[in-house]
Amino acid sequence: MTALGNLAELSFPHPPRRVVSLVPSLTESLFQLGCGSALVAATDYCVQPAGLAGPLPKVGGTKSPDLVRLRAALPDLIMASREETSRETVEALQAEGFRVWVTFPTTVAGTLELLWALVRVFAVPHMAPVVDALERACEIAALAAENSPLTPVFCPIWREPPAPAPPRWWMTFDQHTYLHDLLRLCGGANVFADRERRYPLAADLGEAPADPPDPDRDTRYPRVTPAEVAERAPEVVLLPSEPYPFSSADLAAFEAWPAMPAVQHGRLKLVDGSLLTWPGTRLGRALNELPGLFVAETPASEL
Repeated sequence: MTALGNLAELSFPHPPRRVVSLVPSLTESLFQLGCGSALVAATDYCVQPAGLAGPLPKVGGTKSPDLVRLRAALPDLIMASREETSRETVEALQAEGFRVWVTFPTTVAGTLELLWALVRVFAVPHMAPVVDALERACEIAALAAENSPLTPVFCPIWREPPAPAPPRWWMTFDQHTYLHDLLRLCGGANVFADRERRYPLAADLGEAPADPPDPDRDTRYPRVTPAEVAERAPEVVLLPSEPYPFSSADLAAFEAWPAMPAVQHGRLKLVDGSLLTWPGTRLGRALNELPGLFVAETPASEL
């Protein structure tokens, strides 16, 4: 799987002219960088910029797209993500001779690197100021984060069972993810930064011994119990709208932990999940909207 780090393995004698995007954040980024005309198909979840759902042919889901429809688009480049596209899909496409660019930004800096690569590959140097402005915004955010205490935050990305039943566990993320780095930059301290995922599920929940370490298993997304969350005492809880569609029905799960600082101070917040999970040009919106979620509200009596 060819990732951004060894992009040189892909040859681009000229800017790609027929691109299939399997990554919603990249679809949006291509349009916002002036490269949208190269897209000939995208996934069902590529709905940004607004109005995209109609005219652009769709190839199904992000993990395992419809390969028949994908082949019919005759792409000269397929853009994928190690986070979203299955290895089997990528390898099948590569075996058929398709050029597949597998992106894998795990930090904000890696996301900026990806955007600069898009500017180069698609030969749109006039869009460089867009990425440069994002870099400047990141530098300002980093200075703010360095000079203020970070706010402990818990942010699940999945849960079982679905609401309204009480959760047996939430899935969250550790320090080796874009989500973690973005929250840090915006003023949040991920309370599960040091928590690796253990296999099988019973081991992750502390109910059984863990399997021996396996380098082929992704340990960045642990499953944690409600008791474990309460023990970490987050001051803010963010419930994103994706990949799991958290809603107001999920807020009730925290009523069992009235001593949790986030519950005590009413800092349980529903948030647009794309701000957290779409590495790309959406970073600009994230830097504008997320930091305010970590600023403690001043009680009316102190105003």
